[in-house]
Amino acid sequence: MADEFRTTEVAERYAQALFDLADETGAIDAVRADLKSLRAAWHESVDLRRLATSPVISDEDQQKGLVAIADKAKFHKTTRNFLGLLAQNGRAGDLTGVIAAYEALYAKKTGLVAAEIVSAQPLTAAQTKSIQTALRTALGKDAEMTARVDPSILGGLKVKVGSKLFDASLKTKLDQMKFALKRA
Repeated sequence: MADEFRTTEVAERYAQALFDLADETGAIDAVRADLKSLRAAWHESVDLRRLATSPVISDEDQQKGLVAIADKAKFHKTTRNFLGLLAQNGRAGDLTGVIAAYEALYAKKTGLVAAEIVSAQPLTAAQTKSIQTALRTALGKDAEMTARVDPSILGGLKVKVGSKLFDASLKTKLDQMKFALKRA
């Protein structure tokens, strides 16, 4: 699955409003944890993706569904209310962009460097530690790593730090070879 967690202008505005409210109420970290849970659920649940993006599901039903998810997951009230408002305004489809934009605002405020590691198979503890050490050396500080498995990359790694993507996946290398052979 391609990384659909990209921001848009609308998503950035909603994320800024959520961030400001979370900051005022001292819930920045709680809301961030909720959004990280939603991000993980997005990758795992076809039903969640369908709920948020289907044009045949009414805004009212999207609102009920997202609020029910927030209640079940025991999300902070700020997150719960925000999800309801997002759906009520017909913007549930912007959820992934809001999550990405919120994460960027959080990183800017706290100085956090986030790194997403995508591998074809789950990483071992030794591999994770090795990547963490390499990132610390390259960045000059510790990065908060999240790992995701995507078998479609076949092998190797993709490492995304901020807006930079380091793609050492087997799929990309094969695609590059195929392109080079077509040009020859």
